[in-house]
Amino acid sequence: MSTRILVVDDEPLYVRLLKVNLEQEGYQIVSASDGEEALEAISQNMPDLIILDVVMPKLDGITVMQRVRQFSNVPIIFLTALGEEQDRVKGLNIGADDYVVKPFSATELIARVRAVLRRSQDQVEGTKSKVFTHGDLKIDIAKAEVWKGDHQIYLSATEYKLLIHFAHNLGKVLSAEELLQTTWGQGYKEEKEILWVSIARLRQKLEDNPHDPVHIVTRTGMGYQMPTLEENRT
Repeated sequence: MSTRILVVDDEPLYVRLLKVNLEQEGYQIVSASDGEEALEAISQNMPDLIILDVVMPKLDGITVMQRVRQFSNVPIIFLTALGEEQDRVKGLNIGADDYVVKPFSATELIARVRAVLRRSQDQVEGTKSKVFTHGDLKIDIAKAEVWKGDHQIYLSATEYKLLIHFAHNLGKVLSAEELLQTTWGQGYKEEKEILWVSIARLRQKLEDNPHDPVHIVTRTGMGYQMPTLEENRT
């Protein structure tokens, strides 16, 4: 069965552009022209990926994303105009996996769709059949589940892949460039903003005190690290 993508935008031009280019890549496209139609389409048949515009009638993209994240971690790519930096950051903060700035090229769009779907598939399949623990944090890699104590933590595909990369490199300081390239792909080396927001979002979910983290710490001038427990105590 082909991958189903829901395209949500109130501008017919962008819907046609997305539909034509994505169908050429073999994806099945469903579309909606406002937030209410989007939620209806999601409830009827959950897509594998949502491409979601921010400025729409009835319900805007931010509201739709907040509602979707209450019941699903389906990958979401946020569509935003060039001047909407605050909306872009807000979208990442509440659970978008990536964003594309209008106007965009078909090449960029397809590359980002592939990258997000690949990260989502990595989350589903896992990498090794084992459980990783770090203090009160537990990652069941076989099930792609994250637990903090007795409470399950729900991460997006991107957040999960970023966390797994830290776990697989326990004790190693990872540069921003390495994290961007490994988690998002080659075309993201300069996208520091998306990394900062994702790290902050992970800390909000994983840390007792996000301002004094123990699972993902900043090494000033070098990058980020998931320290060993011994390093945490020093």
